[in-house]
Amino acid sequence: MSDPDLQELSGRWLRQYRPAPEAAVTLVAFPHAGGSASYFQPLSGALGPQTEVLCLQYPGRQDRRHEPCLDTVEAFVDAICAVLRPRTERPLVFFGHSMGAVLGYETARRLEAERAVDLLGLIVSGRRSPTTTRHETVHLRDDAGILAEIQELNGTDTALLDDEDIRQMILPCLRADYTAVETYVHRDGPPLRSPVSVLTGEADPQVTRQEAERWSEVTSGGFRLQAFPGGHFFLNSQQGPVTRALTESLADFRAAASSPRG
Repeated sequence: MSDPDLQELSGRWLRQYRPAPEAAVTLVAFPHAGGSASYFQPLSGALGPQTEVLCLQYPGRQDRRHEPCLDTVEAFVDAICAVLRPRTERPLVFFGHSMGAVLGYETARRLEAERAVDLLGLIVSGRRSPTTTRHETVHLRDDAGILAEIQELNGTDTALLDDEDIRQMILPCLRADYTAVETYVHRDGPPLRSPVSVLTGEADPQVTRQEAERWSEVTSGGFRLQAFPGGHFFLNSQQGPVTRALTESLADFRAAASSPRG
């Protein structure tokens, strides 16, 4: 792929809300189902200048709303890996929320297997371990059923959903995203070498404490679990504590990477 092609691909998929030319590490943020890069804009401002934050913009939403949505985890990972393979100027950390946690994990698996990038660690939130299973069928509901799920999880300002134009704009990507994550099947393979940090809401109906703890099964590196007050979108109400947790994980990942291995 030529440099112009890589630049065009990067321009479609990555958003950077705060320049960080002196950053020591790049955090790649993977949004939730129905989410967009702008969800992480506050985080981009909260993390210090030592961290470059690149937010993924999936097709089918906001400025990419005229592009076809993706409806399998594999299709997402294929595209995201193509975007991230050239990002070799700094070590990477992946941070994904909900569906984004699955995408971050599978992208980490792929790129670690290829030894394509310097991955320091994976941070996941609002998602059970991929080694656990639940039978979920939100993607099979009618439009009203999908919107009811979003309202129940409080992931979108419910006032926005009163606007018919907005509903029709977001429903295709919501259905496609739910299809991708609910039809995802974890395949056995080598554990990640990178450490994994897990953030979870104490009242999240999507994740029990036991399901969150089982993320330890997917890594041979370090493991850390932190619980926060709130439900599935505890990130919204716990911005300060979550930012501190991310900062601590980034520091731990960097320290582990610089430690001599026996």
